[in-house]
Amino acid sequence: MRNGTVSEQNATTRSTAMVDLKAVCLNLESGAGEVNILRGIDLAVAHGESVAVLGPSGSGKSSLLMVAAGIERASSGTVIVDGVDFAALDEDGRAARRQSRIGIVFQAFHLVPAMTALENVMVPMEIAGIRDAAKRARAGLEAVGLGHRLVHYPSQLSGGEQQRVAIARAFAPRPTLVLADEPTGNLDGETGARVADLLFDFVRAAHTTLLLVTHDADLAARCDRLVRMADGRLSEPR
Repeated sequence: MRNGTVSEQNATTRSTAMVDLKAVCLNLESGAGEVNILRGIDLAVAHGESVAVLGPSGSGKSSLLMVAAGIERASSGTVIVDGVDFAALDEDGRAARRQSRIGIVFQAFHLVPAMTALENVMVPMEIAGIRDAAKRARAGLEAVGLGHRLVHYPSQLSGGEQQRVAIARAFAPRPTLVLADEPTGNLDGETGARVADLLFDFVRAAHTTLLLVTHDADLAARCDRLVRMADGRLSEPR
């Protein structure tokens, strides 16, 4: 694990950042009024770096990923991903960036029940206009050991197999950035360890930038760098 404060890490990373968040706040309305989800997040992740955000449930980790993905628009601050200022993009523009440049692995898999494993990996690439989508999808599923499950539906797959489909879907478009939200959170220990191995194998092989949020200290320790999050703020690494 690298040493240094959050500000020192950001200073050395910012000039070559894949993800550059500056003073990012996210405020959402609720029945009880406005809720401050993110409170002045300042984080830079270099090209090819893997960074884990470790913290308890409710600390704002998933919201940080949603802002970095352009799914949520920051209430204030600057969000620059792969050199593009997300504030300058509308919802369609941010969606286009996700389809072509960002892979996302969710805790809950988010597979389409009516689509086969192959279709779940292939269709998002087709929507993004990737011409060899079927070839990439098949190769991606073979790489995660599911070449024999191409025509199976999510309901016919185990939890570990569904997450492996989700990993194949994230990496098949050859993204420059992968965002992973508790990718082993719904899996038992042994299956989770195998899925984590696959995730990090893909990251290393593709030289992809990884921003991972988790409450699992062992999983976080596999990244190049660790920052901690609590109450919507980042604190010093330990």
